[in-house]
Amino acid sequence: MTATIFDTLGYFEKLKAAGVPEAQAKAQAEVQAEAIKDFVASRELATKGDLLELKQATKNDLLDLELRLTIRFGAMIAAAVAILAALMAILR
Repeated sequence: MTATIFDTLGYFEKLKAAGVPEAQAKAQAEVQAEAIKDFVASRELATKGDLLELKQATKNDLLDLELRLTIRFGAMIAAAVAILAALMAILR
């Protein structure tokens, strides 16, 4: 799916309404559309799809991090309880 990023017809009509000659308005609209197309193609501009992809990837990364931290914290608690139990058994 290709998103419309620049309304060439609207730009052309606004230029004409401002008094720009039709040929010049058409040329400017075409050049502007091509420049924006090249800019987007170089991936220097994020699209809505790019942002949604990034959001999902970030969410997945955070969920993975949360799981790893939960497991690590659980292991630390289990180790601490085991050490305390061993110390209590020794001190009795």
